[in-house]
Amino acid sequence: MGRIIRFRPRRRSKWTRAQAYGGRGPRPPRKDGRGVKPWRQAFSETRPFLLLIAFITLTAILGDGAALEPPGFMQTEAEPVSGTFNRCGKGRSFHCVIDGDTFKLGDRKVRVVGIDTAEVDARCPAEARLAEQSTAALHGWLNRGPFQMTARIDEPTDRYGRDLRIIKRMMPDGRQDRLADFMQAEGGARSYLGGYRGGWC
Repeated sequence: MGRIIRFRPRRRSKWTRAQAYGGRGPRPPRKDGRGVKPWRQAFSETRPFLLLIAFITLTAILGDGAALEPPGFMQTEAEPVSGTFNRCGKGRSFHCVIDGDTFKLGDRKVRVVGIDTAEVDARCPAEARLAEQSTAALHGWLNRGPFQMTARIDEPTDRYGRDLRIIKRMMPDGRQDRLADFMQAEGGARSYLGGYRGGWC
């Protein structure tokens, strides 16, 4: 009677990272069986991070309220303003202009979003001239007629307690006369995205 030989199935060795780097042993399991993760699955896994980065970038741009006007759902209802403005100081009226980017409505200080102008408390004659130019330009624009103000719903004021406002006037032909655009074009103002502000001297 012949000898019975039993064959046992060879057990598959367990994959280890060292085997993979050495080129030996089985490869780790892959998603599609071809050694490459499908691009759709990779994109799906990274999409939350991409959205987070996009949100942070947009917040950084809008956070100081200047780079662009936020969509309507992020703004308060328009507040109409009308009246005659004069310069703030002795004998001021209810509406008055402080400098090229700030004015007052009674006791409220309103800071124009999107621009920066030279300070009235100037450090040099050049800054003083620019401050007067900007103040006069703002004074003239405000006295052209009624306008409206809106604010970002998440940042209505600045650290000094001033009302941050996007200011524009609706024209009869449907166009928008944005104060920030006018001040940059004719009032000696510069675009301001928040943070560091350069000097004027």
